[in-house]
Amino acid sequence: MSLLDVRNLRVTFDTETGPVQAVRGVSFSLGHERLGIVGESGSGKTMTGRAVLRLIRPPGRIEAEAMTFDGQDILNASERDMRALRGKRIGMVMQDPKYSLNPVMSVGRQLTEGLRLRDGLGRADATAKAIAALEAVQIRDPARVMDAYPHELSGGMGQRVMIAMMLIPEPDLLIADEPTSALDVTVQAEVLSILDALVRDRGMGLIFISHDLRLVARFCDRVLVMYKGLVVEELAASNLLAAQHPYTRGLLNCLPRIGGQRGPLPGLDRTGSWASEGAE
Repeated sequence: MSLLDVRNLRVTFDTETGPVQAVRGVSFSLGHERLGIVGESGSGKTMTGRAVLRLIRPPGRIEAEAMTFDGQDILNASERDMRALRGKRIGMVMQDPKYSLNPVMSVGRQLTEGLRLRDGLGRADATAKAIAALEAVQIRDPARVMDAYPHELSGGMGQRVMIAMMLIPEPDLLIADEPTSALDVTVQAEVLSILDALVRDRGMGLIFISHDLRLVARFCDRVLVMYKGLVVEELAASNLLAAQHPYTRGLLNCLPRIGGQRGPLPGLDRTGSWASEGAE
């Protein structure tokens, strides 16, 4: 049985000039695996992830033929039922910790808030669990980090704190939106190692949203390629670099290559039939 099933998902925003569809008929299923979603900025990757958590607010709206998580209908679930799922069973790591962590709350307070309010843990137990989560994401001296504020952390440290926060409830599904963006390659490798261990050891499902096609090809099991709110190609991650769809080939050709020719990188050729099919 799939952990997550999405069928014909649409996300629409009502504007002064008419409705704009950010996601247009996306369908996929997810087991206990690593599913990558790639595409240009504005292709609908993040909106797809947020729609799974029902985090699209007016003037946006979510429509689908079906959307189920572990057999539960989350398309028509009440907001109270969704609050019970968010964090506890479905977590989401946002793209930039600078905008996701509260700048006026210490890291420790942010990590323990859910444990105390949602799970009813006392201060000592919540602190111990938060420190264990920081240790799990390989943060040295977690006691010091607990007392720090977000602006006192490096980008890599802040990203690890975000991952720790989402992993404390031990969710069954984690949606990671560009979790390694703006990180150096060493920290990036460590963060990926943490996520890989969680899928492997805990049996967690992972949706990994990224612009980095080479990274997705190495890390994920399957890949969805999105263009203008549509899935234009789905394939095994091991075959991503050999993909044949013109859009995917165009994205791959835009990547710089070590030892390649100097000069401007090629842009996407949008004159093919695939581009008109993806037009509004």
